[in-house]
Amino acid sequence: MQFQVKGRNLEVSDSIRSYAEEKLGKLERQLTDPRIELELMLEKNPSIANNQVAEATIWTSGPVLRAREASSDMRASIDQLVEKLERQVTRYRTRGRDRRRRAARASTAEPTPATADELDLEIVKTKQFALDAMTPEEAVFQLELVGHDFFVFRSGDSEAVNIVYRRRDGGYGLIEPQ
Repeated sequence: MQFQVKGRNLEVSDSIRSYAEEKLGKLERQLTDPRIELELMLEKNPSIANNQVAEATIWTSGPVLRAREASSDMRASIDQLVEKLERQVTRYRTRGRDRRRRAARASTAEPTPATADELDLEIVKTKQFALDAMTPEEAVFQLELVGHDFFVFRSGDSEAVNIVYRRRDGGYGLIEPQ
C-alpha cells in the first residue's frame, strides 16, 4: 500500500499520521495494492463548527474512490472518512461480483435487458423549470439565493444551456457545452 498524508493549514503530527495509516490500512485487505492520498485540513473560517476536514483519494485497479468528512475533531473526521470509504469499497466489490454473475447467467440463458433495480439507480425526484437567459454572474447570484450547489441557466450570449456550481474551495465553476 502506498500511503501519503498532506496537511493544509496544519502540521500533521506523527500520532495523527499513524492513526490515519492504521485506520486506512483496513481497506488494504479488501483492495489489491491501493495508492491512498489523505489530505487533512483545518478550515480557518470561525463560523464553520466542523473545521477539521479529512479528504481521501484511493486509486485502485478499478475506479478511483474519493471521500470527504468534516467534524470538530480530526480523529472523528478520519473515522467517518474510513466508514464512508468502506461502504464505497463494499459497493465496488459487490457490483463487480454481481456484474460477473449476471454476465455468466446471460451467456447461459436468454438475454434480458437490465432494469433500474439491477443497476441500483433510483430517481427519487423529478423537477421541471423554465430556463431563463442570463449571464454567469446573474446565475451565481441566483445560485446563492436558492442555496443549492449548482444552478442551470440559458446563456444570454449563445443561448446554450450552462451550469454554474459552487466549488469546495469557495469559488464558482462554469460548465459550458461545446
